Amino acid sequence: MTGFDADTIVTGARVVTMDPRRPEASAFAVRDGRFLAVGDDALVRELRGPRTVVHDLAGAAVTPGLIDAHLHPLQGLELTAGVDLGGITTGTGFLAALRAEADRALRDDRDPWVRGWNLDYDVFHELPMTADAIDDAVRGLPALFIVFDGHTALASHEGLRRAGITGPRETDDSSCIVVDDDGRPTGELRELAAYEPVRLAAPALDRTQTLAAGHELLRGLRDSGLTGGTIMDGGFAALDLLDGLELGPGLPLRIVSAIDHEPGFDADRTAENLRMRDRRGERWRGGVVKLYADGVVETGTAWLYEPDTAGGGTEPFWKDAAAYARTVRRYADAGFQVATHAIGDRAVGEVVDAYLAAGARCATGAPHRIEHLETTTDRDVARIAAAGITASMQPLHLQWRKADASDDWSRRLGPARAARAWRVRDYWDAGAPVALGSDWPIAQNDARIGLAWAMLRRRPGDRDAPVFEPHQVLTPYQALHGYTVGAARAQGDGDLGRIAPGYRADYAVWAENPLHVAPDDLPDLPVQRTVVGGVEP
Repeated sequence: MTGFDADTIVTGARVVTMDPRRPEASAFAVRDGRFLAVGDDALVRELRGPRTVVHDLAGAAVTPGLIDAHLHPLQGLELTAGVDLGGITTGTGFLAALRAEADRALRDDRDPWVRGWNLDYDVFHELPMTADAIDDAVRGLPALFIVFDGHTALASHEGLRRAGITGPRETDDSSCIVVDDDGRPTGELRELAAYEPVRLAAPALDRTQTLAAGHELLRGLRDSGLTGGTIMDGGFAALDLLDGLELGPGLPLRIVSAIDHEPGFDADRTAENLRMRDRRGERWRGGVVKLYADGVVETGTAWLYEPDTAGGGTEPFWKDAAAYARTVRRYADAGFQVATHAIGDRAVGEVVDAYLAAGARCATGAPHRIEHLETTTDRDVARIAAAGITASMQPLHLQWRKADASDDWSRRLGPARAARAWRVRDYWDAGAPVALGSDWPIAQNDARIGLAWAMLRRRPGDRDAPVFEPHQVLTPYQALHGYTVGAARAQGDGDLGRIAPGYRADYAVWAENPLHVAPDDLPDLPVQRTVVGGVEP
C-alpha cells in the first residue's frame, strides 16, 4: 500500500456531504480514520491499493454520522429504573401500573422497591401528587416515580423514610421537598437535590452491570444513525465509566462529556472539577461544564421575566444569582466550554448576560451553549445570534403539549409566552448556531424521531395532529444540519459533521436519502450501518 492508497473506498452511493463546496457525491475514500477524498466513483477508485477494501452501496444513501447534542445515557441508566410509565395520563391508569409493579417486586426482588420513570404530569390532574395517594397501590413499599422531565419526583412514605426525609431541607439551589401545613413531606420532590436521597436509598446496579448496560445502550444509539453525542451526565463517576467502557466492552461512539457544577460547590470541589478539563480517552473527552439557571415550567421553577399564571417562575435556580455569573467566568477563564440549562425566558437572558461578560467562546474557540430555550424573547434571540452562542434545542419535547393548551406547560406560561415556544427556526434565520438533540431519557433517543419532530412540530405519523407554531418548522436540510454540522460545532469539533477530505470518517448508511423521505416516514427509515472513524461495529 502506498502513501496515497485508501484503507476503504465506498462507491455507488448517494452521499449527502453537508459540505457546501461539494453538497453531493457518489463515492469517498477513507484512510487512517479520516476521509481522504470525496467525489465520483472514477476519482476515488484511483486511490485503490492492493489491500483497499471496496464497498459498493448499490444506490444506498450516506450522511455524516449524526450527533445528539444533549443526552444523558449514563445518568439515564439510573433514572430509568423500574417501569416505563410513558403514555399513562390518568390517575386510574397510574395506580393500576403501580399495583402491577409492586406485585412483581414483592414476587421477584430481594429488596423490593416500586420504581418508575417517564411519568406524565397529566396524572396529577386526577390524583394529588402525594404519598398518601399512592401508598396503598405500592403495597406500602418504598417507591420513587420520576416525571418525564427529570426535574420532579413522587415518593411513597416508606421511600421518604428510607431516605431519612422527615421535613424540609435547606439546599444550595431551588430544589424543594414539598411539605404540608404541619411541615411533613407530602411526597412531592422538586429538582434533583430533593429526590436524589430517595434514589440513592434504592438498590443500584453494580459496576459490571452498569458497564454492560451502558455499552448496550450506546451501541443501540447507532441504530438510528448516531455516531456521537454530548452527554450531560454530571459527575466524575460518568468519566470513570467512560474509561471503563473503553478498557472493557468498548465505546461504540464518540462522546463529549460534561461535568456538573452545583451552586453549593466550595473552592475545593471546584478545583476538582477544573482538574477534569483535559481528561479524555480514545473516543471521549471532557472540557465542558454543565450549569443550571432554572428548573421547568410545569412546576413553576423555570425563571421568567414575569410570573407564570400560578404566580411562580420568579426565582432563579441559584439563590445567589450573581454567583452563577462568577462561576461562568471561573470556568471560561480556565478553558472550559460552558453549557447552561435555561428554559424560562429570564433564565435565557441572564445566561446571555453572563456569557457576554465572560466571553462568548471558550479558549478552544467553541461557543458557549444554552440548553433547551423553551421560551425566549425577541431581544434574546437576537443577542444569542449576534454573539454566536449555540442554541442547543430539542423540538421533540413539544410532544407533551396539547392542541387546546390544557397541558401544564401551556397553562403556566399563558398564550403569549407559549407562542414563543422552541423558536428553533427563528434562531436559524437570525444566524445563531443551532444544535439538535433528545435529552434522553426525557425524550426518545432515536435520532430519526428527533429529525421528524424538527421538520413537523407534531407527532410523526399522525397527519391530523396539531402543528405547534408552524412557522418554526425546519427544512429537512436544516434539521439534518442540526444533528451533524450544528451538533459538531456545538461541541467544538470542526472536523466532524461533514463528509469532506480531512474530516473524521463518521458516517451513516441509509436505505434512502433522509432528505427526500417524507418526515412522517422518517422514524421507520432503515439505517443499514454506522461507521465511526472508518471502523464498523
